[in-house]
Amino acid sequence: MITTAIFSRRTQRGGLAIGLALSLVFIALLAAGVWYYTRPKPVTVTVATVDVGRVEQTVANTRAGSVMPCRRAKLAPPAGGRIERLNVTEGDRVRPGQVLLTLWDQDLAARERVSREQLQTAKAHVREVCELAKASARDARRARDLRAKNFISQEAVERADADAAAKQASCDSAGTQVGEAEARIQAARADIDRTVLRAPFAGIVGEVNGEVGEYLTPSPPGIPTLPAVDLIDDSCLYVSAPIDEVDAAQLKVGMNARVTLDAYRGQHFPGRVRRIAPYVLAVEKQARTVEVEVEFDRPAEARHLLVGYSADIEVVLGGRDNVVRVPTPALMPGKRVLVLGADGLLQERRIEAGLANWEFTEVKSGLGRGDRVVTSLEREGVKAGARAVEEQRAAERQEAVRAKAE
Repeated sequence: MITTAIFSRRTQRGGLAIGLALSLVFIALLAAGVWYYTRPKPVTVTVATVDVGRVEQTVANTRAGSVMPCRRAKLAPPAGGRIERLNVTEGDRVRPGQVLLTLWDQDLAARERVSREQLQTAKAHVREVCELAKASARDARRARDLRAKNFISQEAVERADADAAAKQASCDSAGTQVGEAEARIQAARADIDRTVLRAPFAGIVGEVNGEVGEYLTPSPPGIPTLPAVDLIDDSCLYVSAPIDEVDAAQLKVGMNARVTLDAYRGQHFPGRVRRIAPYVLAVEKQARTVEVEVEFDRPAEARHLLVGYSADIEVVLGGRDNVVRVPTPALMPGKRVLVLGADGLLQERRIEAGLANWEFTEVKSGLGRGDRVVTSLEREGVKAGARAVEEQRAAERQEAVRAKAE
């Protein structure tokens, strides 16, 4: 009986131990499951591989610049009047000297005709008085010959000379009247020319303000109005952009530059600094800039660009080839970067930087070729010590899981 009781107690103790062990295993599995499903998921990041290449030190504009034409004229006739003929429309190509529009000028043409008739009258009057002057001059010579023979008195000779001088003065006066008539004709022609608008250079008509029959008024001094014709010479283009006054001090005319446009993303247009403004603009408080102009090295490639396109410029100050470089967006304050390690953890490293621009930064120490640096620093959870996965690989994994499920 005693042996049976002892065996029974031992059996009970063994059962309790097994149950306790099973409970501990269950709790451990439950804890592992809770940890697995509640653990922080790795953040998805974009990375760039550190490589070797060229890095340039550049200066860029502070605000967007614009594509500008070398010549642009907002034209209007010097005189006001009603539009009689409109010879161009928007988008037309014109030649130098081509008539763009003409104002009503019949009154001025009538004045020119009157001036021409006055000229003919003045010329006829000149012929009349000058012929009389010639006759008087001959009479004076004959009077002097007769006086030499004592046929007439000295008084008669003097009267003949005075009459010849008076007639000659009338001839000279009539000649000035011809000059006045010719000047009036020239003035009338100038008035007519003021009603004709001609193209000062070859180009394309960008805008036309006015229609046939409408009255065109020239701009009063200090009060700008819409031009009758906006003419653009699009055969020569350049980019004008503001650069911070501190950076502008490093620039010189002739430096190499690059032009980028929002309308042509990923495309660069080589250029050269053609002008640096000799003054500083204070458009905004504490924002002083210098206007810099960059011309295109290959104008033929830029002829399809539209005037007014927003554009950015980069002026190259210097550069180095075959240096270790990292994308500039991967840099954090203090010259620090996040490196995605083989274990999937983000590691912070401090680097020694050299030349830099908005695209690449030279790395003198702190990184090696092949390191993977994070470029998506703005994403939530991206910090040193966090577990991360490369965006491309994460997409590949999701595609593999989706394919397996199908």
